[in-house]
Amino acid sequence: MRSSTPPRGPMPRGARVAAPLACLAVLLAACGTAQQTATLPRQTSTGSAAPTSTAEVDVDRSGMEPAEVTGVRYAAHDTYDRLVVDLKGDIPGYSVKWVDELVQDGSGKPIDVHGGAYLQLTLFPANAHDEEGRPTWSGGPVYPARLGTLADVVRTGDFEARVGIGLVLSKRAPFRLTEQGSPSRLILDVAH
Repeated sequence: MRSSTPPRGPMPRGARVAAPLACLAVLLAACGTAQQTATLPRQTSTGSAAPTSTAEVDVDRSGMEPAEVTGVRYAAHDTYDRLVVDLKGDIPGYSVKWVDELVQDGSGKPIDVHGGAYLQLTLFPANAHDEEGRPTWSGGPVYPARLGTLADVVRTGDFEARVGIGLVLSKRAPFRLTEQGSPSRLILDVAH
């Protein structure tokens, strides 16, 4: 947040970094833990450029305990749309692939959504349910996003330690993935 009053002198480098981090901590604390999908208000990018690659991604982390998907959030930024997968446990392996259509994991039945392109994110080993079988990511399976490029988010499955998340896009667009910890999150940005 910028003040309308100009600074009274040069700000020490540490203060320039600490102030935005403190604001971010307050915002995150106010949000709490995401239990289900929520559309967030348009965010202003803080110097992060739009993604530039359409290359598919495959990260293998077999042999670990399954992570638990606790929620999925999305928001529009100046030059990209962001999808955040909130996780309990370590970040699992994942793949992001372009597909001709989104289908339900397990049955292979097509999901009735329409867009210009489809991006399939699959997390493994991961579950979207707890040990008693209760969903940890509720609602859906189709979550209308209506952002710049991201039209819908689709839960395509929670089957055999694989969680599928489909992105319905207005067009095939560059994307990037980022991993963050404390708490664990997988972030997928898609360019406008």
